[in-house]
Amino acid sequence: METTVFNPTQQHLLKLFAHDNSEAFAREIQTVLMRHFQEKLDREADRLWDEGILDQAKLDAIRTEDLHQKH
Repeated sequence: METTVFNPTQQHLLKLFAHDNSEAFAREIQTVLMRHFQEKLDREADRLWDEGILDQAKLDAIRTEDLHQKH
């Protein structure tokens, strides 16, 4: 049997979930994590826009691109 080694983030989350294993708590944690990563994504998109790396033409091109296609 193979042993799984958890990284520090995984260990912390496991300890956190050990205290309250309700479905409502799981949804709350999911919402918090989604908001956190959405804010990070928004900040990065703003930075790219401000630096001229990202613009409306590039966003329009991405919209028509098949991002699930393997290259």
